[in-house]
Amino acid sequence: MPYSLRQLSRTELEEIAASRVPAHLIEQLEPGALPPAFVAARSLDLAARGHGEPWATSLLIARDHDQRIVGGCGFKTAPSGGRVELGYGVAAAIRGQGAATQALKLLLAMAFEAGATSVLAEVAPENEASAKVMQKNGFVRTGARHDKDGEVVDQWVRSSAA
Repeated sequence: MPYSLRQLSRTELEEIAASRVPAHLIEQLEPGALPPAFVAARSLDLAARGHGEPWATSLLIARDHDQRIVGGCGFKTAPSGGRVELGYGVAAAIRGQGAATQALKLLLAMAFEAGATSVLAEVAPENEASAKVMQKNGFVRTGARHDKDGEVVDQWVRSSAA
């Protein structure tokens, strides 16, 4: 099933950052599809620090045939040394239908077109579905680390040369 990405506007990001659902999106949203408030706030912070698109925004994952919003994705950082980090989430009822795989493919194209040379994603080791999404998109597991909460995360990297 085809999916596409739709950029959130600054106004939409501000509403989401304030833990509100933009009214015009309510009827289109699958439960759990909207990015969390901290993700929208991070995008606004990146923009305030002078980073442009596509780094300082969040995107919605929309199912093409009915325009239902099934998830969100975007960059967690602006590139540093050519590397950028991404994140994504898909509504529970939609998982396993290819939305994350296709969204990451589109996000990777965006990153490389905008000048990134590699993309990092961190995945909990027990999240086998996300590990498969990484593999389908040409990411390679490069190691693991403890995140800010002390949890172990696997690091997956995809270079523009892959």
